[in-house]
Formats: sequence, C-alpha cells, structure tokens
Amino acid sequence: MITSMKDCARLNNGLVMPWLGLGVHRVSDGQEVEQAVRNALEIGYRSIDTASVYGNERGVGEAMRESGVPREDIFLTTKVWNDAQRERRVLAAFEESLERLGTDYVDLYLVHWPVVGRSQETWQVMEEIYQSGRAKAIGVSNYLVHHLDDLLPNTQAVPTVNQIEFHPCLVQPDLLAYCQDHKIQVQAWSPLMVGQILSEPAVQKLADKHQKTPAQIVLRWDLQHQVVTIPKSVHANRLAENTQIFDFELSEADMNTLDALDEGKRVGPHPDTFEG
Repeated sequence: MITSMKDCARLNNGLVMPWLGLGVHRVSDGQEVEQAVRNALEIGYRSIDTASVYGNERGVGEAMRESGVPREDIFLTTKVWNDAQRERRVLAAFEESLERLGTDYVDLYLVHWPVVGRSQETWQVMEEIYQSGRAKAIGVSNYLVHHLDDLLPNTQAVPTVNQIEFHPCLVQPDLLAYCQDHKIQVQAWSPLMVGQILSEPAVQKLADKHQKTPAQIVLRWDLQHQVVTIPKSVHANRLAENTQIFDFELSEADMNTLDALDEGKRVGPHPDTFEG
C-alpha cells in the first residue's frame, strides 16, 4: 500500500519517482508558475512535470532554485515537442530545455506525442541523451499499444514511463496492462479531467463514504491502479488537499465502481489524430 508522499515508484532502470507530483500544463510562466512550484515544494511535493511547449520551463527552474530544496531531491520532468521531432532537432530542443530550466540534467525526458514516421529516429536521440547522463530516465507520452509495438523491437532502452490521459472515464485497461507487462510505468495527466470528474455522482458518493473530497478519491484511485499522478493546481490549499490521499484505501468494490465509469471519454486529443 502506498502510504506516504515519500513513497516512490521504481522505474525499469532503477530510478525512483514519487507517486504524486505537480503538473504545470497551462500555468503561465513567471509569477504564476513560480508561486505554484514554490508552494508545492514547501508543502512537500518532490516531483514537477513541465514541457517545452508549456512555455514555463524558466519559471519552474527559477522556483526550484529559490525553494532551497536541493536539486537532487526534486524529480524534474520535461518533454520534447512535436515540431522538434519533425525538424530532426530533438537534441537541440533538449539542450534548450536544460538552458531554460537552469539545470544540467533532468530526471525524466519524455517524447510528448507520437509523430508519424519519426518515432524510431526520435527514440535513438533520446537514447543518446540518456547515455550521456543528462536525462536519468527517458520515456514517452500519449503512446497507445500500437505505437509501443512499433517502437519496442528496435530499442536499446525500453521507455521507463508512458504518460497518458488516465481517469475513471478513460481507463484504457489494455494499454495499462501492456505497460505493466513491459515494466513501463504509467503516469496520469489530467487525472481530474480538468475538474469534470469531480461532479460525477459515483465519485461524490465515495467522497462522502470516506470523508474525503472527490479529487482525493480519484487521485487515490490512480495510486491503487499503480499509476503515478500529476494533478495541476496553482492554489496552495488545493495543492495541500491533493496530498491527503495516503491515509485511506479504496475497497475493491470502490475501485470497481470507479472503473465502471469508463466510457472512453477524452478531455485531450486522440494520439492517432493529434498533430500538434
């Protein structure tokens, strides 16, 4: 059972990654993202997830330095965007991310989306970055089973993580099982469906049962599926609230109730049609 913010998932290369982190998608660079990251680190978060396309890497890096938390205690993730894959400039994009973040390494570097005709070439560069030691782990995001099937036979390093849209309305059990079978850690983006899941009656009923908030119920559901979760918030009270998920457990019946909400509903684009 995952019982503490200090508990971590162990990736397939031995690196450990906190089960709970802060996502900063659509958080403005400068004061907004700096305050969110500072607040999160003060509360006890030790995992921050950004991306080049978010446009806030500078603010993330600045807040990390100002926090007083040692760099080696923070699990930092960023991602390469689609245009860098198409233009065959993945290495340059990585170096630009390091410069903006003000660090000489990241803990996890992800391929943000699968780009048709570029996956193998992109992954070769990702492996070179990993071998250089400037990314402690490499992985993918938004890859479906067929994307992984195409990629894995030609890899030297199996992706450590697949960050996907994952919530009770989009469980993707086949993808979850595939990743678990191949020792690829699943990580959930938009775990709260941009707030949409919080008004779901079944979620609210479980919140009442456990005397928790709807968000806490859904985030706990993530953890019990062995899925790392990175909810976004810029509010200190919500950041703190999202950490209160380690002192209770959902029953098997509770988990089944939430699993039954799966209707294949996405709040983000479909990986097979998104070009970015």
